[in-house]
Amino acid sequence: MGIRLSPVGVAVFCLLGVGIIYHLYAGVISSRIAALRRRRTVDLRELLALSVEAAVLGGREVKRAREENPLEKSNGKTKGGASEKIALGDQSSHRKIALRPEGEAGVWNHVIPADLQLIGEGREVSADDITVWIDPLDAAQEYTKNLQKYVTTMVCVAVSGVPVIGVIHKPFTEYTASPPSATPPPRFRSRSSGSRLRACCDGGAEEGESGTKMTERIESAWALVGSGSNLQPRAPHGGRSLRVIVSRSHAGKATRFIQTAFGNETVVHTAGGAGYKVLALLDPPDEQYEQADVYLHITYIKKRDVCAGNAILKALGGHMTTLKGEEIDYRAAEANHGGVLASVGRDHRALLAKLQSADSHRQS
Repeated sequence: MGIRLSPVGVAVFCLLGVGIIYHLYAGVISSRIAALRRRRTVDLRELLALSVEAAVLGGREVKRAREENPLEKSNGKTKGGASEKIALGDQSSHRKIALRPEGEAGVWNHVIPADLQLIGEGREVSADDITVWIDPLDAAQEYTKNLQKYVTTMVCVAVSGVPVIGVIHKPFTEYTASPPSATPPPRFRSRSSGSRLRACCDGGAEEGESGTKMTERIESAWALVGSGSNLQPRAPHGGRSLRVIVSRSHAGKATRFIQTAFGNETVVHTAGGAGYKVLALLDPPDEQYEQADVYLHITYIKKRDVCAGNAILKALGGHMTTLKGEEIDYRAAEANHGGVLASVGRDHRALLAKLQSADSHRQS
């Protein structure tokens, strides 16, 4: 008697493995953070270092599982109305880390990576005010379709509901930074001290014939509000048309709303993953990005999807709000029903006014 395996069952089983493995890694990070929380205060620079580590470890497992298990199956609809693909990295691997003592295992040695040391001293905050959000697989639909450039893993730390640490890691592509020189590239800049930050290397940098470093690889985009980031805002473009990036799964509805609000000449880009869309507003050393001025999401979205991007934009002088202009509180439930408007280097209030005017005309 032969045995037939359901393709859907195989897909679920394989991605269940992704979720289990990621939970093991998340447990390691959680136990280390729990060790920090046994103190009354927590150093935000230490939390940034742990957040980068968590995003990288999760990304490695996401990449390994995807390469070993090609998948593309549908699993109904999301709350936002999109077809939900079977990618357990976006379902069961989602984890909001509660900072509670979890035993003595995983005590951290408090060693800060060299690039993070350049942002200066850390800041102490009350451990009771900390909330950590992890999105171990952003762009789950694109993940199953092997659209690798959209996939990210993200970690965010909020203090009293305000995002202050954001990490966005791209498992399938690596950023390449310009070589350090007498006038280093401005993207690696500490806002507090003005010093230039160099890219964090994974495995070192390539060397030219003279032994000088030619390139350095950045594993993750990160920011600590008030201290620094390894990214910078994208320079204003010369065109007159506003460029807006929206979700691939809601492109039609969003495009009509955008053109009503900002005019028919508005350029609309579609992309997967909230992390990718935030990076499209910035200047990461990676050419595989649509370039946008505004990120707009008009339906329900989970806070784990936007918290890291919100922190990075905030660190760089940008804004992320609901479509009504409200700040998103990251202490409460995971749902954000108010949509998202994100911008940097733009008049955010003017953008909100145009959106609200278009919405009132649509409802009248």
